[in-house]
Amino acid sequence: MKLRVLIVDDEALARSRVRKMLTTEPDVEVIGEAGNGPDAIAFIQQHRPDLAFLDVQMPEVSGFDVLRAISPEQWPAVIFVTAHDQHALEAFEVHALDYLLKPFKEARFREALQRAREHLQTRHTATLNQNLQALLGGGKAETLYPTRLTVKSGDRTAFVKLDEVDYIEAAANYAILHCGAQNHILRETLTRLETRLSPRQFLRVNRSAIVNLERVKEVKPAFRGEYVVVLKNGKELSLTRGVREIQQRLEFL
Repeated sequence: MKLRVLIVDDEALARSRVRKMLTTEPDVEVIGEAGNGPDAIAFIQQHRPDLAFLDVQMPEVSGFDVLRAISPEQWPAVIFVTAHDQHALEAFEVHALDYLLKPFKEARFREALQRAREHLQTRHTATLNQNLQALLGGGKAETLYPTRLTVKSGDRTAFVKLDEVDYIEAAANYAILHCGAQNHILRETLTRLETRLSPRQFLRVNRSAIVNLERVKEVKPAFRGEYVVVLKNGKELSLTRGVREIQQRLEFL
């Protein structure tokens, strides 16, 4: 009997990579893919897959939201797929069947898949679902945010700690991470990146810039009633959001 699998991720390349790894597994049948939360909810309710590779953070409807929208009796076994670091995962790692930390290696993927096989063979689904319910807590689970970003340049991959970022600047469909004397170009729009960053640490101050609130030195008046945000390194950025909002945010850091 084949293991019926659903792949859920808002990035097509990520879904394609998981599907490719599963093609060599004779006992696995990929019965569908979903690029967003609502599609995942509808698919699970209609087709009842045995196992779901479920991206944690997707726009608007997260992986956690997908599970909340479905009755526990309909839940498949879940392997979370996430870009969060090890420490952020501590909040739910004991509750899931397993998790894959992007970018994961093939050996780690095979290990998670084998764990899924063993779990489903022993039919411990009820226990797993109780663990997932404990994770979701009947309310909204705390949103997990990454502590670093993956930046690819050619065949090299850098992992930039968000604590080291002064501010982020938009450049068409790219984002430039300004980290002291170093800059890193991220292949992602500023709007998309904003959804992935902790609002407690980062604030979009204008259409083309997000600041690390820890790097803000002061807010001062500019011309014609406008204001600028001054960073600790002396960089000034125009402020188009309300002055009160950034002042309140800074007070609670």
